[in-house]
Amino acid sequence: MFKKLLVAAASGMIASSAFALDSIDIAQSIALKDGSTVHVFRDGKMAMENSYGRPVRMDPGTVMETKDGKKITMQGDEVARLDNILAAQWHN
Repeated sequence: MFKKLLVAAASGMIASSAFALDSIDIAQSIALKDGSTVHVFRDGKMAMENSYGRPVRMDPGTVMETKDGKKITMQGDEVARLDNILAAQWHN
């Protein structure tokens, strides 16, 4: 829940930055069982954030388990896209 609030707050702060279009593209953030978070962009591609808040690489097609026990499959690997969003959050 905290990470969802953090992403929402980051979206508001980033609105005036150069990366505003990227942050608006995050459609959903899903908490995983291991403490990491998967961010789903509006185009369906995904990016993974570890439990420390850092973007990490995840192979497309990898099956992950959400906190509520559902299985989702990684689509794409938008590490650089998420890194830009997180970096802009810390610079504002």
